[in-house]
Amino acid sequence: MNQRIRLDVQDGIATVSLNRPDKHNGMDLLMLRELIATQRALRKRRDLRAVILRGEGPSFCAGLDFKSVLSSPAKAFFAATQLWWPMRNHFQRWSMGWRELPVPVIAVVHGNCFGAGIQLALGADIRVAAPDTKVSVMEAKWGLVPDMGGVALLRELLPLDVVKELVFTGRVIDAATAHGLGLVTHLADDPQAKAKALLAEMLTRSPDALAAGKRLLQSAWLASEHGALSAERRWQWRVIGRANQRVAVERNTRNPDASWKERRIR
Repeated sequence: MNQRIRLDVQDGIATVSLNRPDKHNGMDLLMLRELIATQRALRKRRDLRAVILRGEGPSFCAGLDFKSVLSSPAKAFFAATQLWWPMRNHFQRWSMGWRELPVPVIAVVHGNCFGAGIQLALGADIRVAAPDTKVSVMEAKWGLVPDMGGVALLRELLPLDVVKELVFTGRVIDAATAHGLGLVTHLADDPQAKAKALLAEMLTRSPDALAAGKRLLQSAWLASEHGALSAERRWQWRVIGRANQRVAVERNTRNPDASWKERRIR
């Protein structure tokens, strides 16, 4: 039984909730382990259509709980060893693991979204923020740099000079400023309802087209022109003429209620 992460799946939509509200969902090692386990469990589900990522209580996630992580030599040693991993380490999977899911992932953020919290939200495909959201790449406050996937993710969204200012200052910005910069996709008084409305629109499309579109954009967005064009051809080949593409044609020409087949693309 998870203590830090709640998972609810209904009609193929998984709601993943950070569940440490008394600490503003500050990330400790238990939350990290449970979140990675949840990502892996969702990755295996062929019936999965989408994910909503949210936080219980007054904040989405106030960042790394330094006091907890450094509370024992064993925990501190584990945290330090992650810096020498040659590929994605556990802390980076916190955010990057959502990119491995072949479905849309929407982060619903509110309250404090600091450090590890904003990096977690950046791992989602779309971010919907409540008006009370406060955002900070806060690592500079602790004499650190962002190392939980933030740099890999921020380069897709913001110009380098803007990222440098956020990283160098650790400044806390409000929801409107974050939206203006492009850190969040939408502002909404009811971000959960907005996320559900977005998913309702997306899920009228082929599950394989959604999966292929996500894979295509993630691989091609920062690639060379040759790499981007190659990725377009490769992913189009994966969907054209396949079962769900034929269903899409049927829905547009004969039967708008034709049912989608099980997603093939993992």
